[in-house]
Amino acid sequence: MKVAIASDKKQVAGHFGHCEAFECFEVENNEIKGWETIPNPGHKPGFLPNFLHEKGVNIIIAGGMGQSAANIFNDNGIKVICGASGPIENVAKDFVNDTLNASGSLCEDHDH
Repeated sequence: MKVAIASDKKQVAGHFGHCEAFECFEVENNEIKGWETIPNPGHKPGFLPNFLHEKGVNIIIAGGMGQSAANIFNDNGIKVICGASGPIENVAKDFVNDTLNASGSLCEDHDH
């Protein structure tokens, strides 16, 4: 399974669409296998969920995300985890260990 974390300065980004990059890692047998940084090619409505789907992402973790983006991710079979925060390495480890603390709430506006 391939997991992407929306990242700003190696921290979980407050809003996935405006992040600097997506930190992606593979999870195999409850271990992190490989790590790849994919620079954010730019925020355009509806683009990033499809872009990450084409990169093979199965799960996206972010601090926040709008409902429309979440719907497009879901339509592409990508699970959305929102409300995460902290250093991306810690979040990745917490995800693998099933101890990730995320509120799950989506953004209502773009004032982050």
